[in-house]
Amino acid sequence: MDAVTSTNVRTAWNKGKLVGQKTPLRIRDVWAIRTRLQLFERIRDLALFDLGIDSKLRGCDLVSLRVRDIGHQTAVATRALVMQQKTGCPVQFEITAQTREAIVTWIRQAHLQNDDFLFPSRCHKSDHLGTRQYARIVHGWVDEIGLDGTAYGTPSDKGDADLPAHEEPSCGPNATGSHQARKHGALPRHRG
Repeated sequence: MDAVTSTNVRTAWNKGKLVGQKTPLRIRDVWAIRTRLQLFERIRDLALFDLGIDSKLRGCDLVSLRVRDIGHQTAVATRALVMQQKTGCPVQFEITAQTREAIVTWIRQAHLQNDDFLFPSRCHKSDHLGTRQYARIVHGWVDEIGLDGTAYGTPSDKGDADLPAHEEPSCGPNATGSHQARKHGALPRHRG
């Protein structure tokens, strides 16, 4: 008799999903999102989006910023220096006038103090916006302008060619070469 073997075929977790580096937002997409956020007066989202574009920080670093990290209640600095959680390396970036205006408006509207998180959570389990919530917000922005939200990452996942780059000091003995290659587009930068 032939033995009938039943094998459980497991489907890969990423079957049919886009994995790896996401498509960068194009300039016109950035402006479409920014314009929508301005028209609908979504102050927090505009500040979050603009700061994500200017800083190119990972989502975990962006949502955990405090008001004092980028200035103080009445003024936002033109440059900021933030230590990355993942690498421990400092990242310096410029904050454009448009972003500074959006952030100051957000700080006033939310009545934030210097020690407060810039993007506080509305639930009491966390002090600041979570990275998953941030990703959902970004996918919502992308969906609103008619693009597939799953094909795009957070603003810090964008390509370097179209948007202003931040200054990233080398950190560690091997960082210089890989940073230079990444800066010129030869290597993708993992954002996690």
